[in-house]
Amino acid sequence: MRHYMRAMMESESSYKVAALYHFAVVDDPAALKAEIQAACDGHGIKGTILLASEGINGTIAGKPADIDAVIGFLRALAPFSGLEVKYSEASEMPFLRMKVRLKKEIVTMGVDGIDAARAKGDYVDPQDWNDMIADPDTILIDTRNAYEVAIGTFEGAINPDTETFREFPAWFDDFARQLKEKAKNQPRIAMFCTGGIRCEKATAYVKAQGFDDVYHLKGGILKYLENVPEENSSWNGDCFLFDQRVAVGHGLKESDYDQCHACRMPLNAEERASDKYVPGEACPHCYDTRTEEQRKRYRERQRQVEKAEQEGRQHLAQKIESA
Repeated sequence: MRHYMRAMMESESSYKVAALYHFAVVDDPAALKAEIQAACDGHGIKGTILLASEGINGTIAGKPADIDAVIGFLRALAPFSGLEVKYSEASEMPFLRMKVRLKKEIVTMGVDGIDAARAKGDYVDPQDWNDMIADPDTILIDTRNAYEVAIGTFEGAINPDTETFREFPAWFDDFARQLKEKAKNQPRIAMFCTGGIRCEKATAYVKAQGFDDVYHLKGGILKYLENVPEENSSWNGDCFLFDQRVAVGHGLKESDYDQCHACRMPLNAEERASDKYVPGEACPHCYDTRTEEQRKRYRERQRQVEKAEQEGRQHLAQKIESA
């Protein structure tokens, strides 16, 4: 499906992709929505931006000069002067349209009262990350979902094995009870995610549970892969993305992965060659666990996705999620 989508998109040689976010106190997100949409449309930008009272989050793509102009516009808005941005390249436009959406949360945890703008953990720069996670006293937690962790993570990281970020608080509550039973002193906890946003909110949650020595990787895995040479890296594998590139490796080079839209697992070339891979319907990871009723729904969804692509619009199944 990925290759079919690319054939339907623009074929210019190089696009700049910006994964952006910033936790901030935003008094009136609705007042900014039209302004941001107009700025993006005026520069031919495509992607998704989420706005909430807790900040901004999104991934957008366009020609380099246009992306730079829009990022400059966003940073000129008072709440977003500290906007965190990770850049990468795509050989083809990875999005079909531009949408600015109002949300309750810019990354959905489902817990009220978490103040990531003012009560998060401490940043660790990518160049200092290896030293922190090499310390045996550091507890390293991957805050991403299981299907993301499946194709890459840092050495020694704990995998919470969650399906969505909403499951992280319950997982950590159980993990924290075990920590308090075993540890005489408060442990140092370091967390990471794709672009920095989920682990930033996760640190705020962890601190709200009474842990003080809490850290997170600034800019997330993407900033680490961009700045730390492969020969010095503690990262193993590839990094899953929530767009049509599916995954990138060191230096943010695109990896050869597609995604199963039935179970969301990333698929390499060998898995796509399997007779258990049916685009949009099943893959080797889920082929034997889906009922005929589920397969019928997936086939219909795939039909709708392909119809949307032919009409040059984005189907709901192709939404970009948080990093």
